[in-house]
Amino acid sequence: MNTITLPAHFDGKQIKLDEPFELEPNTKLLVTVLPKEADYEQENWLILSKKSLENTYAEDEIEYSLKLIKEANPEYEGR
Repeated sequence: MNTITLPAHFDGKQIKLDEPFELEPNTKLLVTVLPKEADYEQENWLILSKKSLENTYAEDEIEYSLKLIKEANPEYEGR
């Protein structure tokens, strides 16, 4: 299973997931406690951005050669 982030909360007795998610018994978890004043909307955008980047730069991503560039950028200072 890939590492994922699931929103959850503490109800005073137990940690509960905010949305249903199937977990196997004895699945190892990491719990991050957020400050009460955390901006959850911004955090959700960061999580979404991270997932998008992970998908974009996946191990099975196609490598594009420089031959596919139709017009070079004269200001590019890369390798």
